[in-house]
Amino acid sequence: MSAYWIAVASAQHVRRGRQGGFMQVNHGKVAPLRRIRPDDGVVYYSPTTVMGQKNGLQAFTAIGTVREGEPYQGEMGGGFTPFRRDVDWAQAQETPIKPLLERLEFTAGKSNWGYQLRFGLLAISAADFALIARAMGARLASTSP
Repeated sequence: MSAYWIAVASAQHVRRGRQGGFMQVNHGKVAPLRRIRPDDGVVYYSPTTVMGQKNGLQAFTAIGTVREGEPYQGEMGGGFTPFRRDVDWAQAQETPIKPLLERLEFTAGKSNWGYQLRFGLLAISAADFALIARAMGARLASTSP
């Protein structure tokens, strides 16, 4: 893997992507997906279970490796054709973020740690990706960090 990312979406949306073998970010925009390359590691953080509900899930909900290929448009119905990238999702457990906050580089010592996730896609270090993967018990298809 060459780069590592946290994408943000509700758990319900992440589960749909896992079932379909793809990822989407920022309501289907293509620009953020162009930053991601094949063999990059991606982990989803879900602040909520269902978009628009404030249930305080705050968990990592999926982790995997981006497949070869470019972003493409998928059909969601009703004329909505969001951009996607294909991902090999790992077998992993959804894991709360709170026990990891002081150990992750991107959150340690930050009382407003969630602020940086507001854009929907955040580059993270290999060390943070590895820590999250271990916490999730992930079995990644590609070589893990």
